[in-house]
Amino acid sequence: MALYLLYRIMSQQEKRQVIMLEEDKEMHALGEQYMKDKLSGVINSQSLFIDQLSVNTNLFEQLKSKFFNEMLDDVSSSGEVSKKIEQWLSVHSLEQLKQLNAEAKQHFLYEGITFTVYGEEEGTQRTIPYDLIPRVIEKKQWEKISKGCEQRVKALNLFLDDIYHDQHILKEQIVPQMQVMTHEAFQPHMLNHDLKGKIYSQISGIDIIRDGKGDFFVLEDNLRTPSGVSYMIESRKISKKLMPELCAANPLQEIEQYPTLLRAILEENAYVDQPFIVVLTPGRFNSAYYEHAFLAREMDVPLVSSRDLFVENDHVYVKTIRGRQRVDVIYRRVDDAFLDPLAFRPDSTLGVAGLMSAYLQHNVVIANAPGTGVADDKSIYPYVDDMINFYLNEAPILKNVPTFQCRREDELDYVVANLEQLVVKEAQGSGGYGMLIGPQATKSEIAEFRKKVLQHPHLYIAQPTLELSVAPTLTQDGIAERHIDLRPFVLSSPYRTEIVPGGLTRVAMKAGSLVVNSSQGGGIKDTWVVEALHS
Repeated sequence: MALYLLYRIMSQQEKRQVIMLEEDKEMHALGEQYMKDKLSGVINSQSLFIDQLSVNTNLFEQLKSKFFNEMLDDVSSSGEVSKKIEQWLSVHSLEQLKQLNAEAKQHFLYEGITFTVYGEEEGTQRTIPYDLIPRVIEKKQWEKISKGCEQRVKALNLFLDDIYHDQHILKEQIVPQMQVMTHEAFQPHMLNHDLKGKIYSQISGIDIIRDGKGDFFVLEDNLRTPSGVSYMIESRKISKKLMPELCAANPLQEIEQYPTLLRAILEENAYVDQPFIVVLTPGRFNSAYYEHAFLAREMDVPLVSSRDLFVENDHVYVKTIRGRQRVDVIYRRVDDAFLDPLAFRPDSTLGVAGLMSAYLQHNVVIANAPGTGVADDKSIYPYVDDMINFYLNEAPILKNVPTFQCRREDELDYVVANLEQLVVKEAQGSGGYGMLIGPQATKSEIAEFRKKVLQHPHLYIAQPTLELSVAPTLTQDGIAERHIDLRPFVLSSPYRTEIVPGGLTRVAMKAGSLVVNSSQGGGIKDTWVVEALHS
């Protein structure tokens, strides 16, 4: 309801925009009804799950391999939920399961849940691949993950406050000063700018993997504009539609409250009571546009683009049919460089002229804060353990993956000599682009990458190839193991930290692939946090 208020009625173009929004609503409603009709037929044809619990099967056991299997090898879990999932799968044919996955694809299509694949000649817009079989995390394991993520984000926020103020950690040479001060994401505008509660990253996404022994490792931190929340919530929604009996038979921790929590967290970061919040999107052609619209809709706040906002006397306003409305919090999904053409890129049409001036006067909150990117760079990642010790005087709850920094001469020598054994990544890279997976690369690919690393060593880091954990996954040929990771979402305010129980599980849909990014062909799974019955 709030979206239409953003569009002025003074021009024909703007009238057309309002009409388009109404059409979008109608399509959304029609799509929902279509899905209900289709799913009722599929679900009614299913065998009654509760009556089939006596079925004996070793379906998952047949998948046993050298990799840590989340359904079979987690000794902290009773296995009750995994057994129920296994039994449910066993009473359905492969064709029935494929049909359910097809219904999920139709749901995502009607909802407009798409992403962009770059570098392909054919159409770049795709629906996100969804895997029917959920990933299960026992509650005690989740508590470790949750506490570890909270600890990590607290330390990263303190690090950001420190480097933009007293720089104690740089003066003590715990983190190299030049590595921070010359970093392209470091924003001099933020020097000596105080933030409420020292919260720079209100919304953080922490990527976590498990190795061959089942130990948890943080793969990377995402503090700029982390994506994937909508996938997490839609996965749960479609799971309940496709597998109502299975979901009802297990005590799932809920995640649907995330948008309500997000809005509350943004309000708590504001400088005024009852703040007016907007979501700032680059526009419909952005790869994550669906998520921007989803979060605005679920929070019941306006979705705006740069043309809807303006700055006057260091205050930000949004144009509405009722006149201008002062904006107190901007949840931005626009990168730093494009936020304000007066402060950053002068050619940007995605930002708002004067926005940084209003921000530095504490007249508006930008979440996440400009300049957070310096803390989630892959070359800064190796120092997070030191940050936790330095700022919190605690040992890290979650481990870092051992990381070689090619900017260091001795580590560079090791990397270039062992490329066939390592995963090499661009320090500023994302989405699975610009990386080398040594064990899966050809000799020519390794030789070419060696030249890149030697030419610009400071742009690369390297890590050992870990035996990422696997989970049973529905494929065209049946159920098989596929590698997975996990992205919990951490919400931070001056008063609390909130993490909904169950993040985004990404799955490498290709056999043997270690790349889970959707942009590289990866899919998603629903993440079930459950309490073991006999723990």
